[in-house]
Amino acid sequence: MSTIEDKCKEKGVRLTEQRKVIAKVISDSKETYGSKDHPDVDELHKRATSIDKKISIATVYRTIKLFEESGILIRHDFKEGKSRYEPITEEHHNHLIDINTGEIVEFVDKDIGALQSKIAQKLGYKLVDHKLELYGSKIKKN
Repeated sequence: MSTIEDKCKEKGVRLTEQRKVIAKVISDSKETYGSKDHPDVDELHKRATSIDKKISIATVYRTIKLFEESGILIRHDFKEGKSRYEPITEEHHNHLIDINTGEIVEFVDKDIGALQSKIAQKLGYKLVDHKLELYGSKIKKN
């Protein structure tokens, strides 16, 4: 059973056979494609139809929306005109996006988290959530 499937069961989300395929594709994406994989709906549709040719793009859109609304997936809009998705996890991470290649690098830095909390506190707030996206281009080595 996939991780997304487990989360659906925990949250009471009904899984049709096609939703199970889409859940499996999402769960397998990091394992198959690595941490840089944040597929969009078109890519998820392509992967899902390699398993079940009857899955329509509309089914993928509806399923992704359901998973997002249920707190199973998170949507990212990395300034490229299309939404990308990844499973919500307990471990927080940030993203660095290469503006030339579109490569997405996930990273964790405890100092950044501490600084964000410190800034919020300094301004009179308790930090409850945050999102950090960095955009850059790879430095060419001589």
